[in-house]
Amino acid sequence: MRQRVLGTLTIGQAPRPDVAPIVEAHLPPGVRLIHRGVLDGLSRAEIDTSYKPEGGEPELVTRLQDGSVVLLSRARMQGGLQQAVSALEAEGCDIVLILCTGSFEHLETRRAWLIEPDRIIPGMVAGLIQHRQLGIIVPVASQIASEAGKWGVLARQPIFAAASPYTDTPEALADAAKDLRARGAEAVLLDCIGFTERHRGAIAPLGLPVILSNAAAAKALSELLAG
Repeated sequence: MRQRVLGTLTIGQAPRPDVAPIVEAHLPPGVRLIHRGVLDGLSRAEIDTSYKPEGGEPELVTRLQDGSVVLLSRARMQGGLQQAVSALEAEGCDIVLILCTGSFEHLETRRAWLIEPDRIIPGMVAGLIQHRQLGIIVPVASQIASEAGKWGVLARQPIFAAASPYTDTPEALADAAKDLRARGAEAVLLDCIGFTERHRGAIAPLGLPVILSNAAAAKALSELLAG
């Protein structure tokens, strides 16, 4: 049987040593991985020229290989993502996993399976939470409004807080989760691919279920690769 090939695509620069181990932990043996980033090979000046958000437009956040954090225009990232998805498919990927929980429209492949976390996680979480109150932590406050539309599937409107997996301390993240709990949250979703098990651990002492977006997407992806 031909070896299956999984391409992971970050909106930043690859590889992502914080996220890749979480994805790889849920893969069956024998899957070949190709890691790519939309911003691979670009300087900070080139990134700003092509993707810097302007005029209050919806923003995405990611980390570069040098450890710096960059804000990106979600609308302009759409074209870069599509080009990179097509390139991964041309390299022979059977599945392409987008390493971003931002919502995008009209991404497509000709043959490969395209896995977008924002199309998996809302429905999965709705089934888990049902009528309970969900608290969502996003990496930048502007996403509370710009990404709110994807949560219409929930039975109850979620409540939000902001804390960055890249620039805030685990203590700041725990404080954001405490705020959500005080406002009635019965579970917390970490809605950014950059959150890791370290961040889940920072919230665990509060006694609330914590859903890690990248782990949830990887577990769902594993079902496509099983068997």
